[in-house]
Amino acid sequence: QVQLVESGGGLVQAGGSLRLSCAASGNIFSTNTMGWYRQAPGKQRELVATVTSGGSTKYADSVKGRFTISKGNARDTVHLQMNSLKPEDTAAYYCNANVLPHGSSYSRNYWGQGTQVTVSS
Repeated sequence: QVQLVESGGGLVQAGGSLRLSCAASGNIFSTNTMGWYRQAPGKQRELVATVTSGGSTKYADSVKGRFTISKGNARDTVHLQMNSLKPEDTAAYYCNANVLPHGSSYSRNYWGQGTQVTVSS
């Protein structure tokens, strides 16, 4: 099994900053991509940002220039620095990892429990 533990959500005023962190642990041989998705009430889950094992990043247009995803110093960790937050960034943020487990030929997607980010106007 693989577990993802997220931290760093909270309540912040518009224009403020938050930093989310995610650590993957468990039966991991290698990690391909880690990233963050978010889901606001009544909306579908959407991609926020991803980073590959090689360091390539991808961002949603809505967060480009404001959010930065980075790999942590510890193995299988990822951070999301969120600056200039807007009320429309309010959502539950979920960490995702595409992992190749030990003894498996196929990589699988794993999700964290989610951490709430609320931006007040």
